[in-house]
Amino acid sequence: MVIDAGHGGRDPGARGRKTNEKNINLAIAKRLGEMIADGHKDVKVIYTRTSDKFVGLETRANIANHNNANLFISIHTNSLKHGSSVRGTETYTLGLAQTKENLDVAMLENSAILLEDNYKKRYENFNPNSSESYIMFDLIQNKNMAQSIALATEIQRGFEQAGRKNRGVRQAGFLVLKATSMPSVLVEVGYISNPDEESYMASDKGRTELARAIYNAFGRYKRDYERKQGQGVSRKEAPEKKKEEPKSSPASRSSSSSRSSVSVQFDGPARSVVGESRHSSTSSNGVVYKVQILTSDKPLPDNARAFKGRRTSYYREGGKYKYTCGETTEFKDIQRLHRELQKDFPNAFIIRMKDGKRLK
Repeated sequence: MVIDAGHGGRDPGARGRKTNEKNINLAIAKRLGEMIADGHKDVKVIYTRTSDKFVGLETRANIANHNNANLFISIHTNSLKHGSSVRGTETYTLGLAQTKENLDVAMLENSAILLEDNYKKRYENFNPNSSESYIMFDLIQNKNMAQSIALATEIQRGFEQAGRKNRGVRQAGFLVLKATSMPSVLVEVGYISNPDEESYMASDKGRTELARAIYNAFGRYKRDYERKQGQGVSRKEAPEKKKEEPKSSPASRSSSSSRSSVSVQFDGPARSVVGESRHSSTSSNGVVYKVQILTSDKPLPDNARAFKGRRTSYYREGGKYKYTCGETTEFKDIQRLHRELQKDFPNAFIIRMKDGKRLK
């Protein structure tokens, strides 16, 4: 995952009476990264900056894209010219701003591109101070929107549990989110224009509490995401006494038991299927269609949570157990099943098989 400390270097961000936004953002981002690195050993944390330096918005997104990150969290601090009494936290996902307040926040954050060299060409004449430039965000269909909103919701819940005012999950046109290819959120941890909130965010206690709130939210999001994807199969699901391999045919059996914990890789998307095709007949040339949902290094029990209640078959290839749902000779039928399965197994894909072996 990538943690982005907004602004930096010659871009101070919003200015308070005693400190600048860039310093608050960096301190919270680094504490958040340390917490995640300590609490989630399976997560690699990457920063867009770890010191007081200027990084362009496009470069920040490219850092995440080039590292194939699966999550992007951008830390920011809010401000209003005449809002010394306004307080609270907000978390944004990408979209068209529905209110002037949301648009103002996006304009403030996007104005950082004015400090970049050749910004007009780089951002295709996007004017961060013109409301007309933001119309394009109404046309964006973000495939990661559901996950982004889920993470944003957990973050706001975390802030509320930490005693901060929850101003909700919002949408606006942020260039740094537009350019990322993974679930992404922009977090406004408080209002630097409010003297009390500025003091809190400038304090060691405040920064730690805010980072902890985001960390807790990340943990909940990660657990929920893995649960939906069927990851984290435990030893309890795999009886240790069964050491022999299933004797039934790989092409016809339902998934069998495993003797230990296993590594499960999800091959593509799925949820409960209505009218799932299970044609057992083969075509004249013996070819059938199936939907592959996951891969495991060892056989799984029939009731493994990874299957989410579905009947499965498996075939072996490259030393791996590859699990499938459905079987039909009609491509339209398997397409319908594939679309339904993608709700729970986003990476599911259609395969062709003959005599228990996958056809390339």
